[in-house]
Amino acid sequence: MKRSRSSLYFAAFVALFASADALAIDTSGSAALTSDYVWRGSTQSQGDAAVQAGFRVAGDSGVYAAVSGSSVEFAPETHASSELDFIVGWNGKLADDWALDANLLHYRYPATTVDLNWTELNATLTWKDNYWLALGWSPEALGTRQDGLYTQVGVRVPLSPRLRVETAAAWYQLQDAVGGGYAHGQLSAIWAVAAPVELRLSGHFTDQHARELFGGQAAGTRWEAAVQASF
Repeated sequence: MKRSRSSLYFAAFVALFASADALAIDTSGSAALTSDYVWRGSTQSQGDAAVQAGFRVAGDSGVYAAVSGSSVEFAPETHASSELDFIVGWNGKLADDWALDANLLHYRYPATTVDLNWTELNATLTWKDNYWLALGWSPEALGTRQDGLYTQVGVRVPLSPRLRVETAAAWYQLQDAVGGGYAHGQLSAIWAVAAPVELRLSGHFTDQHARELFGGQAAGTRWEAAVQASF
């Protein structure tokens, strides 16, 4: 069942990508080197450094498609070494101060010997570019057969033209998890060294349920330092 759902969602990704605006396409990309790939409060690289990159194309209508990748390190028996994220969606203004990003995201792990692939529907509502509410839902959360609903609220505070602080709090509702899911928070300081390079220092904090779900070495309190660039 999980494999058929993933195939269906991936086919939807291809169809939506093919219908993207063919005129006035804008392209952008990013690259990063981080000391630890932390995703929703838990490490995806066993605490080791990770290399990441992404590319995006967008049309005037707001339709866009993107692909990003990162090195990962899961349990040895999975042989996971890379993650590819395929995204197709729409981004645009709802009003002067409000914007919406809605997308379909497919997580794919091409090097694994087990099926870890899964797909998620996401929506982020932003107010004045500095406040956001994000939701992510999947019937195969974390590559399993359980429903998962991720909810995050966040705020971005510019301290100077080159320095900003971002903080977020989230709850990941997971159908089969102990306690029904887990909570985590994040606090980041981002310094724009010189365009397009930024330095980021982040602290990630999860509750006991996350430590029970992922293990004490993967969740809990984690610190991450990264250098990133956009182009």
